[in-house]
Amino acid sequence: MTRTRRLTLSLALNVVLVAVQIIYGVAAHSTGLLADAGHNVTDVAALVLSLVAVRLAIRPRSAEHSFGNHRATILAALANAAAITAVTVVIVFESVRRLYHPEHVHAEVVVIVAAVALALNGLAAMVLRDGSGDLNMRSALLHMLGDALASLAVLISAALLLAVPSAMWLDPASALVVAAIIVYQAGLVFRSSVSVLLESTPSDVDLSDLTAAMRGVEGVDEIHDLHVWSLSSEMRVLSAHLVLTGHPTLEEAQVIGDQVKRTIAGSFSILHSTLELECERCIDSDDDPCPMESPDSLPTGAVTAHHH
Repeated sequence: MTRTRRLTLSLALNVVLVAVQIIYGVAAHSTGLLADAGHNVTDVAALVLSLVAVRLAIRPRSAEHSFGNHRATILAALANAAAITAVTVVIVFESVRRLYHPEHVHAEVVVIVAAVALALNGLAAMVLRDGSGDLNMRSALLHMLGDALASLAVLISAALLLAVPSAMWLDPASALVVAAIIVYQAGLVFRSSVSVLLESTPSDVDLSDLTAAMRGVEGVDEIHDLHVWSLSSEMRVLSAHLVLTGHPTLEEAQVIGDQVKRTIAGSFSILHSTLELECERCIDSDDDPCPMESPDSLPTGAVTAHHH
């Protein structure tokens, strides 16, 4: 099943669930159900964003977007985290108000609806689990898993309320549990999204291991000015300067560069790399061996050689 279909099916399940939770949450006077409905409303928006992002990401590269639209999925994940945080504020405010001014809750209705919500959220999570490392899909999956946990919290509180009708604080307390789950989810997605936007080194890439793998290719003497970052959770990019042994011909240097690319693509999932091949280190400096220069600082006719 494609990602678009997974997201569309999960979206349909959530639209139905939100309608049911709002109707019965109001009828049962349950902040727990309404909080869960609010959470699911953000999921509907999140899934729409994720769908749009997936469609943008698969568009071909263009002159205006030479790397494509891979960052669309990261921006969608970041927007989702922001939306979740905003809804949490509303949930906490209403829950605290209900703690001070409790209302009678029809616990039997809440139990049934929460059980249905738990089943639908679990099904939606299974649909979204595609085994990829795509941050956009991961954020959508986390939404669904968080919803399932939230529905479970509401179900447990309603079941306890059936046993102890006087414990009206259980319903707003379950809403606060939902809020805590939401905040945790938002934090994970926000941190991962910001890391990609700041072009940080991917968390599972050890630069020492990467350098050792590149130097293990015959003909590579030294590596410097190495940078690794992500355009999305599945699109990694690398640039580096390689000092080659001896003085190979252009054809020989290209063979070495291609071997390095194959090595890092297989072991480190780096899909795009730009290598500058050198016979001698470009600048003898410990701080910044090959500093970037502005066009104005380069002499007329100066060029830099890159191997793609």
